[in-house]
Amino acid sequence: METRASTGEPCAPDFVYTIFIKATAEQVWNGLIDRGLTKTYWGHYNESDWQPGSRWNHVRSDDNGTIDTCGRIVEIQPPHKMIWTWSFVKEADSPATISRVIYELTPLGPDTKLTVTHSELEPGSRIDTGVRDGWPAVLSNLKSILETGTVLSEELWPENYGQYLFDRKVAKRAPPVQSSHICVQ
Repeated sequence: METRASTGEPCAPDFVYTIFIKATAEQVWNGLIDRGLTKTYWGHYNESDWQPGSRWNHVRSDDNGTIDTCGRIVEIQPPHKMIWTWSFVKEADSPATISRVIYELTPLGPDTKLTVTHSELEPGSRIDTGVRDGWPAVLSNLKSILETGTVLSEELWPENYGQYLFDRKVAKRAPPVQSSHICVQ
């Protein structure tokens, strides 16, 4: 699967976020792929048959069926590792706009260390800005729902953190990346 790295275009530095969750690796894994759970904490649900090479869709949870982002499952090792590509639907055929997300789950007894790495991002792009604002909110909400059964209160959050990643006007922010590097496959 071609991604931005295959084009030789410059990439923003990887976004890496680690969070520790008081839940088993199986529960955290389920939280990443279960339609009902993702709909509750992400404002979208992830839809796929979760097989290597299969498409996944990130569908708005307002029941209108709008797919905002999509990609392909590159690798899947339940409940330890999952890699998928990521792009806006309208840009899904352009390798220069396709990034990569790696989920790594490390069991720590009854708890789990979850590391998400989003790489091969176009420097200063809407996705680059969105993931840097969105992933901390999404993963904090995942942690909250798995540990307490409820999501975080969003009413007073800054506008670009609310509905996560791309639904809000994140373009108002200046791009956080001042330099870039060439992606390596």
